[in-house]
Amino acid sequence: MADTLRTIRTKGPSEIQFWFIALMIGIGGGLIAMGFRLGIESLQSFVYQTNQVARLHRSAAMLDWYWIVLIPVCGGLIVGLILDRFTPDGRVRAVADVIEGAALRDGRVEKREGLASAAASFVTLATGGSSGREGPVVHLVGVLATYVSGLIKADGVTGRDLLGCAVAAGVSASFNAPIAGALFALEVVLRHFAMRAFAPIVIASVAGTVVSRMIHGDVTEYFLPTTTALRFYVELPAFILLGLLSGVLAIVLMRSIFWADTIGTAVQTKLRIPRALRPAIAGGVLGVIALWFPHIIGVGYGITSDALSGRLLFWQAVVFAAVKVIAVAITMGGRMGGGVFSPALVVGSLAGLAFGMVATGLLPDYSGTAALYALAGMGAVAAAVLGAPISTTLIVFELTGDWQTGLAVMVAVSMSTAVSSRFIAGSFFLTQLERRGVRIAAGPQAYLLSTFDVATVMRSMDHPRGASLEDCEALIQRGIYVAHDATLDRAMPLFENSGESFVPVVRQKKDAPAEVRGALFHVDALRAFNRALAAVSAEEHA
Repeated sequence: MADTLRTIRTKGPSEIQFWFIALMIGIGGGLIAMGFRLGIESLQSFVYQTNQVARLHRSAAMLDWYWIVLIPVCGGLIVGLILDRFTPDGRVRAVADVIEGAALRDGRVEKREGLASAAASFVTLATGGSSGREGPVVHLVGVLATYVSGLIKADGVTGRDLLGCAVAAGVSASFNAPIAGALFALEVVLRHFAMRAFAPIVIASVAGTVVSRMIHGDVTEYFLPTTTALRFYVELPAFILLGLLSGVLAIVLMRSIFWADTIGTAVQTKLRIPRALRPAIAGGVLGVIALWFPHIIGVGYGITSDALSGRLLFWQAVVFAAVKVIAVAITMGGRMGGGVFSPALVVGSLAGLAFGMVATGLLPDYSGTAALYALAGMGAVAAAVLGAPISTTLIVFELTGDWQTGLAVMVAVSMSTAVSSRFIAGSFFLTQLERRGVRIAAGPQAYLLSTFDVATVMRSMDHPRGASLEDCEALIQRGIYVAHDATLDRAMPLFENSGESFVPVVRQKKDAPAEVRGALFHVDALRAFNRALAAVSAEEHA
């Protein structure tokens, strides 16, 4: 065993060894996902004094009003203390950070911050936060993959594949959806469908699903008691309209979260509110809303089941959807933790049900059931938010076990993603990264330069074909230079603007003159960029 591990560390795993590692990661990812879910349900049962966590909103409505408010406040305070102590920015890590790790960090994610984020999201979801558990699970299994990558000293390609395996296992176990879990890892995290990665990711996804079914049972997440089949193809135009509406609703949901985060940060800065108190304040606002709308508490699978079963009235569906959007924005804008996948499913199902009630009421002889529209709306909103039309469509099928309504769901999903992509940079996750200055949505040509440190590409002052000190100082006098700790994305515009063949690389210390460390030549920067593009292309087409 020791010799095998030593060989893997020095030479990398063989194909069979890699599949075995993928299997182990799949089992570990499945256990993590199920442990996270069962842990949340256990704490919810204790906090809200109920054994019916699937109908948590009904149990919460029976509590005294001060408990409904106090529980999320206390939960928010715990979350704030965790994030303030263990993260540098007080921000929860989730899917966007996993995508960044796959693109920029050789398949690695932050371990310490990731564990703290999982703990914060765990508390958030168990104490009244209105978000989803899939985002935290994705990052938590990413921590597992990062640990394994470090253990075997995996290169960038192997590290990314291991990260994809972990994500596939986590998503598959969370939703009991092996096909969708594998495609989610490829479509959203790795953002390519290379054959090299396909087999191990499928192995991990199946392993995660097996773990889920052994623990939770081989059952779909939602049950549709009535038929959802299309009555006639003439009904398809209604699903086109639903898709357009879902795309707009997805934009509203995403922008509400970003707006709430911006406003929350501005208020926190202006009033000098301690970072640790921000989630507690958000929890208090959620508690007040829950006095009238307890369905916002937790993941929201109960209310989604009601929507898919058609057990809600029209105005209930409309109001519940609007309030859920507000609650999700407050939760995530308040830095409480959790993900957006489940909220998107909730909002989509409610909006789809309301739309379906109108459509079936206008043309009852040519319509199926309103539940079909709820199902299509659920997939359409989620696909637009995640930027993952393929895997989301499959998740909807696997969540419900209803494979007869694929045409309606696909039509709605295609229209919603077409609308949202005009206003959002790819997806909610990619827009999150854009707001932090991480340009992944535009593709490798936009972000690869940021993966190269200037210091690793420059020519030192004693290089035989380097620049002279006099030439460097002359350019520095003109303000043309780049910092020693910068990346190539900062340096390349200097070449374009100045027309110079090289720029000096300087190291500056406080109250001290700049020290010339070398020179970055345009040809060297372009050569490094070209090699990186070739490596990405080779990985994607392997």
